[in-house]
Amino acid sequence: MPKTVQIRDLDDEVYAALVRRASQEEISVPELLRREAGRLARRPSLGDWLARTRRRPTSIDSFEVIEALDEARGAWPDVGR
Repeated sequence: MPKTVQIRDLDDEVYAALVRRASQEEISVPELLRREAGRLARRPSLGDWLARTRRRPTSIDSFEVIEALDEARGAWPDVGR
C-alpha cells in the first residue's frame, strides 16, 4: 500500500530549485521527489558500501597509489625560486 511523506520547513531556495528541476524534466515536484526517494532507497548506505568495498581483494599497496597520483599530477612546481 502506498505511503505518504510530508516534508516541512524546506528553505525557499531548495523548493525553488525543486520546482526548476521538475519543470526542466516536465514532471511535478511530487513526482520528482518520488523518483529521487526511490533512488535513495535503492542505494546502499555509506557503511554498507564501505564494508562491501573493504572485502574486495587488492594487490595494490599505498606506495603504488601515491606513485600513480604523482605521475598523473606531473612535476611539482618550483616554488620560491
